[in-house]
Amino acid sequence: MTYDPNWWRAAVIYQIYIRSFADGNGDGIGDIAGIRSRLPYLRDLGVDAIWITPWYPSPMADGGYDVADYRDIAPEFGTLDNASALLSEAHEHGLKVILDIVPNHTSDEHEWFRAALEAGPGDPERERYWFRDGRGPDGALPPNDWFSVFGGAAWTRLLDEEGVPEQWYLHLFAPEQPDLKWTNDEVRTEFEDILRFWFDRGVDGFRIDVAHGLMKHAALPDLGLSMEEMLSAPPADHPAWDRPQVHEIYREWRKVADSYEEPRVFVAEAWVHTGSDRLAAYLRPDELHQAFNFDFLRCYWDAGQLRTSIDHSLETLAEVGAPTSWVMSNHDIYRHVTRFGRPPMPGILDRSFYETVPVDVALGTRRARAAALLMLGLPGSAYVYQGEELGLPEVTDLPEDTLQDPIWERSGNTVRGRDGCRVPLPWSGTSPPFGFGDGAAPWLPQPAGWSALTASAQVEATDSMLSLYRDALRIRREELAGLPETLSWNTDAPDSVLSFNRGDAVRVVVNLGETSVALPQHVSVLLASGPLPHATLPPDTAAWLRVR
Repeated sequence: MTYDPNWWRAAVIYQIYIRSFADGNGDGIGDIAGIRSRLPYLRDLGVDAIWITPWYPSPMADGGYDVADYRDIAPEFGTLDNASALLSEAHEHGLKVILDIVPNHTSDEHEWFRAALEAGPGDPERERYWFRDGRGPDGALPPNDWFSVFGGAAWTRLLDEEGVPEQWYLHLFAPEQPDLKWTNDEVRTEFEDILRFWFDRGVDGFRIDVAHGLMKHAALPDLGLSMEEMLSAPPADHPAWDRPQVHEIYREWRKVADSYEEPRVFVAEAWVHTGSDRLAAYLRPDELHQAFNFDFLRCYWDAGQLRTSIDHSLETLAEVGAPTSWVMSNHDIYRHVTRFGRPPMPGILDRSFYETVPVDVALGTRRARAAALLMLGLPGSAYVYQGEELGLPEVTDLPEDTLQDPIWERSGNTVRGRDGCRVPLPWSGTSPPFGFGDGAAPWLPQPAGWSALTASAQVEATDSMLSLYRDALRIRREELAGLPETLSWNTDAPDSVLSFNRGDAVRVVVNLGETSVALPQHVSVLLASGPLPHATLPPDTAAWLRVR
């Protein structure tokens, strides 16, 4: 098959949170063997690529996003030989493979950080990270007022061998994740070598964790914000996020990706100021290829919000020649079945709000079905988070003694964190572990009521969420492939309805209102998220129509 260098522009990529996808060796933790066993499922689902969360050696202080060695595989996940076999088999199934890379920080067990601890202040070993003297008497106060995303201060003070306090180090996430100093040439050279290590083994691309966070303001100035303000309304000119100098790094990375006969691709996890055009800067022709559309993900079930986001995304990214990448859930965000079954939230990361508000799962499921057809009907690429195709809701009642997300501890056991969207997948059977593995209990407990949501229970049911996704991905390939990366809105639709054409043959309509509306004129219904009684489109329902 001829290689298509633009395969990623309209691809559907399936995110695998490796610990929770499938357990191949019976230890209760997902692994490479589990992924290999489910490749036919992914092929039949109809996705184009898989993105695998970090599989590197890690003490797992943050689910693998605290990397101790970027050139190896964690023993609980497998070996480098297992990884090579997975890459080969995935390619045989027609699936590209994207890995996670974590360049903002390492594990505190990385050899570089261990060397920094053994060194003293001012030693070159410390220049790979952000070490600073403290403020106030005896340096007892942190160097600035920054908060960690996971709660608490973003600084931890070291103790020397005799227990005497000395310098502080920066960690914008957990203390076990010290931030790298990207003004250091050694850091830049090391990561370019890591890219080549995996590209040479056949990896097709990387998702870049915290892509917006690598460069910091050199003076590390105070923010003057509370933790709540930092999360809900960060300033546009943030000293730690989305600094202009970060683009220098990605121009060099793009040169590495383009040096291969089959060029590799990058997708950025880049959180930028809401409603701004700053995301487009990451996707200029000499930088990255894609970036997650968090502006779209932040939208509630509201036609006006969604249309504004869609228009803004398409317009700003078209200016740099990039397609938009749509996403509704991932391993850090409340699953959208649950989000859409609750009132609008103050902020997409405000888990404390969600934990106090009841959820209407039936409503959320109807909306999630319609949202799937909206997302997959839009021009550009789409990311599907594992279990999304099964209609899994957030698990909000995990026993406290099972919670492992560092947010739980860092918040003083007040915010339960992200474990609820990371519960291992249900594959088959009528009781846990639902075919996830054959041996030890899964690392997080599964709800007993998930028997109706297993892949095996849904695969033959024509009205299931899994069947909807499989049909949508098939029709997307057959009817939408090759169309321009644009859409045209139908101005005669009610305000509560999103209605747009892809080309001149297919119309996508989504009713986000409270009453049914008449279907527009059409030749046939290609697919609908629910019944269409008497040629109407009920509330919380979407349809793909052939109009000529």
